[in-house]
Amino acid sequence: MHVDVVTSVVIRRPRAEVAAYASNPDHVPAWYVNITSVEWQTAPPAAVGTRVAFVARFLGRRLAYTYEIVEWVPDVRIVMRTAEGPFPMETTYTWTSTPEGWTLMTLRNRGTPAGFSVLFAPFMARAVRRANRKDLAALRALLESR
Repeated sequence: MHVDVVTSVVIRRPRAEVAAYASNPDHVPAWYVNITSVEWQTAPPAAVGTRVAFVARFLGRRLAYTYEIVEWVPDVRIVMRTAEGPFPMETTYTWTSTPEGWTLMTLRNRGTPAGFSVLFAPFMARAVRRANRKDLAALRALLESR
């Protein structure tokens, strides 16, 4: 069972501002509801090859995992993959400008659970979608209040 969740939101801020904020790992705990800490494994700033360790609470459990940035087109897209952790996952952020000059941000999480996690894939997709909606709403509120 493959998990593939896509969530989008319009943020009333310019694309460059949204992309700069959202792609900075130091800002993640401010808008990701479940992430409790971030630790750079490579020296900042973020770039292709950067590794960042995250600790999160998800479905009542503590999860520790490391993402590696595998693709980055500034102000357009960033793709990160778990380099280690309990559930192989790829996360993609994309930013496009709306006709009004605001930003459409899309967050995509996809992966294929292995082992025991396979049993929970349908439930995990719903939980990831719900968490992504909360995260993007928090990001929108944070950036639009500036």
